[in-house]
Amino acid sequence: MSNFGILENDTFDEWLESSLGRYVVAREQAIYDRVLPDLFGFYALQIGGASMPLLETSRVTHKFTLAWDTNASLLAEPDQLPFAENQFDVIVLPHTLEFQALPHEVLREVFRVLRPEGRLLMTGFNPYSLFGIKRYFGRERSGPWAGEFISLSRAKDWLTLLGFDIVGGQLDCYNVPAKSDATLQRLSGFETAGDRWWPFAGGVYFLHAVKRVAGVRLLKPNWVRTPRRKRIAVAVPTRTHRNSTIKNNQQTELK
Repeated sequence: MSNFGILENDTFDEWLESSLGRYVVAREQAIYDRVLPDLFGFYALQIGGASMPLLETSRVTHKFTLAWDTNASLLAEPDQLPFAENQFDVIVLPHTLEFQALPHEVLREVFRVLRPEGRLLMTGFNPYSLFGIKRYFGRERSGPWAGEFISLSRAKDWLTLLGFDIVGGQLDCYNVPAKSDATLQRLSGFETAGDRWWPFAGGVYFLHAVKRVAGVRLLKPNWVRTPRRKRIAVAVPTRTHRNSTIKNNQQTELK
């Protein structure tokens, strides 16, 4: 048993059932619950974190969860998604990139299967945080500590290069990555202090991105289109009036 109360062979999904795992899930669930209800469409996909019901508050009609090493409704490799292009309206990546050998290829696949103007929501562990310190200097190599933490700046660069437009984001989980509920509760003041004094050092970052495609423009429904300006009526002079005007001008010039 490790110092943080999890076995050395624990997977990430198993780690999520620990005290620290439940704490992280609760913090992240609050973020997703704030964003997902405002996103609409027909198909939503969660890749990874099958034990995290992140899509529960989504209003998208059909919702699926895909995993590669745990039980889920769909099983596939994230860097080789078995879907056609432009298939999904919303895709959620909860700490998916940390456990992939080719994280950039995963984002490329996500971009492919996401429809134009579709939304990507993702979370990742921040290497420049207390979580990152534990990852690099701790002895545990299971759960999240077995993953490769990707910096926020690198994740943003990858998204931008692929064609995503980042429209939102935040950092969270400033608390110490402790092993017990009591310690996490006692040090919960770190959340408020960290958000104010060292906002760059949150243990988890969240990004909200939109797939942009050149030449694609969404058409607004009729009820939200800008009303046309009313044309000003202009009187067209009649033939008689025009002839009379020309005759008067000629008489004036003769005088």
